[in-house]
This record gives sequence, structure tokens and C-alpha cells, in this order.
Amino acid sequence: MMIFLKKIIYTCLITILFLMSGRDVIYSQAVPGQDENIQFLVTFGKQGETSWGDDDFSQTWFFAVPKDFKGRFYIRVFDPDAGGENDEQKGEWDSRTLFSVYGGKGVDPEVNDDSRGIQPTGQYKSGTLLASRTFGSERQYDNKYYSFGPFNPAEGDYSEKWGYIFKVIADGVSGDDGNLYRYFLSREPNADVPIEGANAFTYEYTFRMWNNTKSISHIYPFIDEGVVYVKQKNFDWDDDGTILVVSRVRKGITVPISSENDWAESRIRVEPAEINSSLDFQFHKKQEFLVRNNNVVISLENQRGDNLKFFSAPIGGVPVYDPKIGVRQIGK
Repeated sequence: MMIFLKKIIYTCLITILFLMSGRDVIYSQAVPGQDENIQFLVTFGKQGETSWGDDDFSQTWFFAVPKDFKGRFYIRVFDPDAGGENDEQKGEWDSRTLFSVYGGKGVDPEVNDDSRGIQPTGQYKSGTLLASRTFGSERQYDNKYYSFGPFNPAEGDYSEKWGYIFKVIADGVSGDDGNLYRYFLSREPNADVPIEGANAFTYEYTFRMWNNTKSISHIYPFIDEGVVYVKQKNFDWDDDGTILVVSRVRKGITVPISSENDWAESRIRVEPAEINSSLDFQFHKKQEFLVRNNNVVISLENQRGDNLKFFSAPIGGVPVYDPKIGVRQIGK
């Protein structure tokens, strides 16, 4: 009993300390992140129809653990089963989703392009498989967490820039239903206790929009040195409102949006003041009527064709437009 009470007190104290230390730290391991206002990631079974909003039935995320963190940690999946109140049903519940955690050499997407998981082909499963589990429609996991781990940071792929990198792949291995879920990188197996300085990122984001015309979702790509322009590609937006791009020097420009089961793309010039900061892609839903259960795919690449990272906690913080910062004419 005393050990149990001490564990509860420890978890509470850690949570209070992070609450006091700043918002970006608290939510840096939640996927989707707090500032993104996205409820769920989405992966359909591989017999699904792309018109339901998943272009390839696979999604890859990376978790970056700081190099100075020495403890054990867990990768928690909320609602990993495909069946229940959060998921998207098509006929009978028959989808199965394989969640796999990889570490070791080959995981770092800056070294291995296939590892980025833009398409589930080639060496996208590179690295050492640390843990995996396939979920069907098991009720015991509906609206609950399943925790992978514990893992040690040294099991990841070391990057001087990002620390120890771990990769999590969700593959829709069968069926045609949509599995809606989210992640949390935690110090504890049964609670969301964040690791200060950790973060998560992806190169292709597949997510569910809120069923609320007043809700605005955000994703935050990081613009690195040498980027002249970016090309955004969005899939199956269903003509659901507007995608607006905001930055410190950009009050907001719209980009072309896709209709059902197709892609739209455009170029956006990068301003000097946007280098080494994040852009804010805002997803504003249609106001005239509610488009329900809208699943969206988006990716971004630079002028060299290299895919850009979307961070669950935006690097440098959420960008806020500042009219005092000069900017030249923006080209698309």
C-alpha cells in the first residue's frame, strides 16, 4: 500500500511541476498535441476505400527522446482497437491494425528516406523491431490506453540533433473500417507523465477533423535553413472550408483544397523571417453546413523534394503574426 501511495504522490508532483514549467513542455509528447486541436489520428484497414480519407492505410510517427534523459519510458496508444464509439464503421467491424515500435539504426528519417513513411513501401519498416501488437475490435481496449514498453533511450537511433529517435507505425492490415487513435510518450505505463524536452513528428499527417463548424485544427511544419519554397499536398479535404497558412510575417493565405478522393497541391514561397520557425496550417471547416467525419491527409516538401516534419509541439512555439516584421510580396 505504501509503495502504491508513493507512486501516486510522485506522479502528482511530477505533473504539478510540469504544469508550473510551461505549456509546451507538458504537451510535447501528446500526439496530436494540445495546440493542434486535433482529436484523433486515423488509419483504415487495407481493404478500405481511399475516398474515406486515408490514401495508403499506414501512418508513421517518430518520438524524439532527449539525449540527457536516462529513465525508462512507454509509448501509450489510446483506443488502439477498431470498434466502438470513436472509430468509423463500414459494415461489420472487421479491421485489424498493427502497431509496431522500432529503434536502432535505420530509424532516423534524415538518414533513411524510406523510414519517413510517406508511402508504406521500400524500407519504411527499417530499424530494429522492439514491440508490436495487432488490435481488432477488442472491447477491453475501447476508449482506453495500451502501453508499449518499457524502453530505454539507448534502444533508439541516436541523432546529434534530435536525441534518441523511435518510430511507431500503424498499419491497417485487414478490413475496411477506420481506426481512430492517439499517442502519448510517458514516463509511466498507466498515466500520461511527460518527458521534458521530448517531441514527436511525422512527414505525412492523416487525421480526423472535429464534427464542429466552429472548430479550427492546426498543424505545424518546421522550416529549416535553405528552404526557398514549400509544396503542400492535401488529400480528400471534401471541399470542407478553407486551409489557411499563417506565420510571424504571414497574416494568412489560402491554399487550394481537395475534393473527395483527390489531391490538391500548391507552392508557397518561404520568407527569410520564416526560416528556423514553424508555419501554422489552419483547417477552417465549412460554415454553411457540417461535413461530418472528415478525414484529411497532408504532406509538405521543399524545393528539393525533401519532406518536411510536422511537430506535435511546434518548434519555437505557435507562430503569431506580427505586422511589424517586414515582408516582400508573397508568391504562391
